[in-house]
Amino acid sequence: MTAPIKPINLFEYETLAAKHLSQMALDYYASGAWDEITLRDNRAAFERYKLCPRMLVDVSRRDLSTTILGQSLQMPILIAPMAFQCLAHPEGEIATAKAAAKLGTVMVLSTLATKSLEEVALASKQTEQEASSIENRFWFQLYVHRDRGLTKALVERADEAGYRALCLTVDAPVLGRRERDRRNQFALPAGMELANLVTLTDLEIPYNPGESGLFTYFLEQLNPALTWKDLDWLQSISHLPLVVKGILRGDDAVRAVEHGARAVIVSNHGGRQLDGARASIDALSEVVASVGDKAEILVDGGIRRGTDILKALALGAKAVLLGRPVLWGLAVGGEAGVGHVLELLQDELDIAMALSGCAKLQDVDPSLVVRL
Repeated sequence: MTAPIKPINLFEYETLAAKHLSQMALDYYASGAWDEITLRDNRAAFERYKLCPRMLVDVSRRDLSTTILGQSLQMPILIAPMAFQCLAHPEGEIATAKAAAKLGTVMVLSTLATKSLEEVALASKQTEQEASSIENRFWFQLYVHRDRGLTKALVERADEAGYRALCLTVDAPVLGRRERDRRNQFALPAGMELANLVTLTDLEIPYNPGESGLFTYFLEQLNPALTWKDLDWLQSISHLPLVVKGILRGDDAVRAVEHGARAVIVSNHGGRQLDGARASIDALSEVVASVGDKAEILVDGGIRRGTDILKALALGAKAVLLGRPVLWGLAVGGEAGVGHVLELLQDELDIAMALSGCAKLQDVDPSLVVRL
């Protein structure tokens, strides 16, 4: 019997994942806010940028390694924070963490994970050791709750568990209206819980007839009064480097750095918050120009090909974060599926660099890309 052929690109993983997910889970992962204009534009925007390759450059040896916040990575691809990964696979965030560790990159764990931050940290550390690495690379993504004691406890647990950075999401004072979730009355299945919160409180994603349970959770529990001063508060309770995620303006990026951010992630939350917001890649150059070398700039949203990553790097990003395709890989093949998704992108980036006359990431510069 012929063995089944693995997907050969991220689009094929997305198609295959739909066969492994419930309709509620698929819609939760895939949906955007309102008319999903920004969701679509995140992808379409990359097609507006064209590559300008250099010729007759020795690219016989290529190096995709980089450093982010002083941490060595084998490639400029991190895994974005994504909630409720056990909807895709029973091992959820643990499987994702193991795949990231084996490939020498960073996984950012969501506050709303379905495996606890301690479980994920332990799995990551064990996998790093098996891979003969001594460097922990996992970060913790934070939603600031109305209960400051709860938020402080999460930060302290992340620090104690060995997380290397605190990634504050700032583009969700309330949850964007995702109509697919509302139609499905999204709630976690029985037996699935908010693993980072269950030991601190009895918080859960509520069932709310006619409404998304996640929308209700954000409305009731997250702090819509979050301001720049709260970045100062977070740094007063933790020594972890602060990463600010959800910036689309140069002046906001400058404020983030002024309030201590070591890195800024240019992001529109995968088109899941403010519909009609600009594509992340379109905001990247403005943020890079505004911040200069005062912080490291990363970007997420719509990345599906190695050429997308090359364009983002040429526009000034130090690295990119990958979101939904990781979930597609997780749904199809668990840890191995996530690893294969990352390997596909790594290989595509390697080829794109060679064809563009870049032997190492330092060779990638703004002259390689033009916006039409």
